[in-house]
Amino acid sequence: MTTFTPKKSDIERSWHLVDAEGLILGRMASEIAKILRGKHKPTYTPHLDVGDHVIIINAEKVVLSSDKANKKIVYRHSGFPGGIKSRSYADLLQENPADAVRQSIRGMLPKNRLGRQQLKKLQVYAGSEHPHGAQKPEPLELNDAQSREV
Repeated sequence: MTTFTPKKSDIERSWHLVDAEGLILGRMASEIAKILRGKHKPTYTPHLDVGDHVIIINAEKVVLSSDKANKKIVYRHSGFPGGIKSRSYADLLQENPADAVRQSIRGMLPKNRLGRQQLKKLQVYAGSEHPHGAQKPEPLELNDAQSREV
């Protein structure tokens, strides 16, 4: 018996639309990372990009549980000695909410060429408008009952 490996012609990609209003950031990010990797499909292959496209709207209305927005620190380093910079997640969400959501999802993808390829299929918008109407994205309900309770 041989192992099935999908070819490029076997991979079918669909578009999903996620409304992030009121969703908890970490729970939402892990579900979206699963969709981007293709783990929800029976043809999932770890070394191939078989995932779907995801559009996230209302990124500015995402929620962090308890007081994590003020306590959680985001670090950046320039690569030079003493080049570390830090700020709270609340500042990052206020300044650029789309980048905050994208960074959270990026941390849950592989750290190689495959992860960078999968991240290109993610579109994040702070507001409720997006220019991908022609792709006819399916609204995706994240099956997380606790995500609405904050």
